[in-house]
Amino acid sequence: MIRTEKILFQYESTSSPVLRDISLKIEEGEYISIMGANGCGKTTLIRHLNGLLIPWSGSVMIDGLSTSEPGALSEIRQRVGMVFQNPDSQIVGMSVEEDVAFGPGNIGLPPHEIRERVRNAVEKVGIGGLLKRNPHTLSSGEKQLLAIAGALAMRPRYLVLDEPTAYLDPSMTRQVLDVVRRLHDEGITLIHVTHDMDGIVSSQRVVVMNEGRIILDDSPARVFNRVDILRPLGLGIPRIKELMQHLRRMGTDVRQDILTIDEACEEILSLLDSQNKITKRSAGWTSLFPDRPVE
Repeated sequence: MIRTEKILFQYESTSSPVLRDISLKIEEGEYISIMGANGCGKTTLIRHLNGLLIPWSGSVMIDGLSTSEPGALSEIRQRVGMVFQNPDSQIVGMSVEEDVAFGPGNIGLPPHEIRERVRNAVEKVGIGGLLKRNPHTLSSGEKQLLAIAGALAMRPRYLVLDEPTAYLDPSMTRQVLDVVRRLHDEGITLIHVTHDMDGIVSSQRVVVMNEGRIILDDSPARVFNRVDILRPLGLGIPRIKELMQHLRRMGTDVRQDILTIDEACEEILSLLDSQNKITKRSAGWTSLFPDRPVE
């Protein structure tokens, strides 16, 4: 597991700590989203998880290895893969194949194993046909998939993603999130920093940060019920959650823990079926909105 205990951290350029008393436990196989307003410490926290930053006090343990021990950092960084917001900052090769191979080659793996790892990684993210392309000719979404492939080539147990869909269009965002979900289904532990609600609702836990502290750590359904905490921080809720709230205000008895389109469709169809008021003219919507005339 990943365990942090009472992390305190401050940059030399800041007048106060960026992280304050951060204690967090992440079990192997979990999918955790971290959210919060800009400047709350999200990126600083995840950079501690593979030793890019070392806490001023407190500890970060990865499978029993401490990031404060210089001799453990090589092993920790193989276990904890990092994907940053800007994929250009991670591209080092002159071709997709060379870029994905950089990490395994850097730890001295034999050529046949490097080739196998490259092949597996690019297939997992869906860029197997781009091996000979220059990375700088790829789209932003393809570059992000390349960055994920490069991390996967190291065979990590944990994958940390820092706003991986921040600069992507909706289509490419869905593609990257689909890859992320598949990786979790295959057993990789995910720590996902994001403002994208579609990414958040796929996770098992949501950690909300504010001013360097963790203020919420719970399931997505419970976290998004705390609008009283989220709204003052400028944080939104998933669009499906807003739809369910709107339907409830209009008099429908829908559940308030629904966060996905599939759940919403199932709930509405179940409600219509239980009321048994579906008509051909209204397709059942008159039972949801009794005051609205049928068109």
